[in-house]
Amino acid sequence: METPDHILVVDDDAEIRGLLGEYLRKNGYEASVVPDGKAMWAVLARAKVDLIVLDLMLPGEDGLTLCRKLRGDSDTPVIMLTARGEETDRIVGLEMGADDYLAKPFSPRELLARIKSVLRRARSLPRNLRADHAGRIAFAGWRLDTVARHLVSRDDVVTSLSGAEFQLLKIFLSHPNHVLTRDQLMLLSRGREADPLDRTIDIQVSRLRHRLGDDPADPQIIKTVRGEGYVLAVAVEVER
Repeated sequence: METPDHILVVDDDAEIRGLLGEYLRKNGYEASVVPDGKAMWAVLARAKVDLIVLDLMLPGEDGLTLCRKLRGDSDTPVIMLTARGEETDRIVGLEMGADDYLAKPFSPRELLARIKSVLRRARSLPRNLRADHAGRIAFAGWRLDTVARHLVSRDDVVTSLSGAEFQLLKIFLSHPNHVLTRDQLMLLSRGREADPLDRTIDIQVSRLRHRLGDDPADPQIIKTVRGEGYVLAVAVEVER
């Protein structure tokens, strides 16, 4: 019998914790619910967790701080809950390494759909790009260290990446020389349809180019295809 996925809900609202825990269990998941970061770390220390639903506003360490610390040594998917839906909050959450976000108030059914999407996306990464199956991926003089989650230059200079930058670069590296539209990048990185007014992908591509030293006026690594999207225009080699 297949073991159900274990979802950890971290929210200081007791009513939300109770509602989500009951709803997830009714839909076939194992669910743990805790009120803060201290309790979250305790659960992670004793049990395997497949996905974390993490509230932004928490007593003590907030969700952004917890997500950043989690990304230091774990690829466990994170869906961030926020009481605000402004673009700035979304960008900051994604930069800290969240896989998706959901603004309150929300329906448990919508959260369930996001959970299924994020888990499916996490498990559908090409095996050669998973941290446990590839050490480094070489391209354009750079090497992406998939275990340490950072870039290494020809001169062995290390460049740190945010969670969002790491995820976006992995997507480009798994589709070299293939044009990806903004909608496709949104779906691959966040598992849902793009809002036509949401420009976070453009912002993240710009920041990733900066990390790679790719001239924004004439980029050679991540090129813009006018009217279509972006393409990683270099060869990619997986190093075992």
